[in-house]
Amino acid sequence: MTPSAATVTLWKTRILKLFALLARYPRLIALYGFVSGVGSFFLVDRGARLAVLVAAIMLVSWLWLLLEGVVRRLVARLCGWELPPPLLRFATQLIHQETLFFVLPFFLVTTSWNSGQALFTGLLAVAALVSVIDPLYHQRLASRRWLYLGFHTLTLFAALLTALPIILHLSTAQSYPLALGIAVLLSFASLYSVIPVARWRGAALIGLTLVLGLGGWLARVWVPPATLWLTDVAITTQLDGSNRAPADSLGDVNIAQLRAGGLYAYTAISAPRGLNERIYHEWLHNGERIDRIALDIHGGRKEGYRAWTRKQNFPEDAEGRWQVKVLTEAGQMIGTLRFHVSGPHEAAANEAPDTPASTSSLVQPKNQ
Repeated sequence: MTPSAATVTLWKTRILKLFALLARYPRLIALYGFVSGVGSFFLVDRGARLAVLVAAIMLVSWLWLLLEGVVRRLVARLCGWELPPPLLRFATQLIHQETLFFVLPFFLVTTSWNSGQALFTGLLAVAALVSVIDPLYHQRLASRRWLYLGFHTLTLFAALLTALPIILHLSTAQSYPLALGIAVLLSFASLYSVIPVARWRGAALIGLTLVLGLGGWLARVWVPPATLWLTDVAITTQLDGSNRAPADSLGDVNIAQLRAGGLYAYTAISAPRGLNERIYHEWLHNGERIDRIALDIHGGRKEGYRAWTRKQNFPEDAEGRWQVKVLTEAGQMIGTLRFHVSGPHEAAANEAPDTPASTSSLVQPKNQ
């Protein structure tokens, strides 16, 4: 036996032993992915290398999926032995497990669960569950080529949303369209297999791609910003400027408090080191937007970058439900602050003083 043949046999044996071990304990990959995702979430700077690796593996694995037959023939010609199709499919399953369970902790924490973001994160959770249940993954998912590639597109999209801000220090306004563009371009193969009529395949492929891209862009408000999350929030009438700390947060505010000194919307937002992000505080009254104020934040502070806006000039009919939505420049929601303004009869019942409305500036943004 020649040395080259002996080397091939040795590596073949090692690879098969490795996959046999992984097949014996398949849940270890998912567990490792989840633990590494949790660790990277809390140590987001130290998780940058792992995020790079995950994104790179996903891109390589996409080529693997598209060129599976070519890869098998190439290995057979160069190494003299053929990779079994189940082995390749199992390797891709491990990649899906690692990636989905890596990104899931980011989305679980950053999701606003009382909004449409719950649908996207729920979809990721279902996909992660499917990846560890062999009958669902192999018989229901992998047997349908278009569904299988769509599953991979979703996984790649989530991986890029998590990795790009950490790796390249891109803001969400930059990383979201880039992640969406890459995912849409790589979805050509899955869309191609859906179109049965060859005559109209080109036009239909372009049309479906544009629809997919437009739908992904319009649905961005339902996609959580994976690397931005609120660490502290408050609606308050007082704020300590020297310590940059709010007083007690209020859920109910009466008219007297509103007119006396206005309100502060305080948010502390955690972001990866080196990330500069423009966010917005949107003040809404009974669902109607009243103000939209831009604030610039900088990542790296463990407790979150502290930013607030102060509103002093409220409409005459200020009673009712109020919200302050915290949004990225791309329109993704980081979180929502809610409070209720009680009417004059409720204020009188609480013996609140009747003070004239403030005449100072409408909104005063502050940040650090």
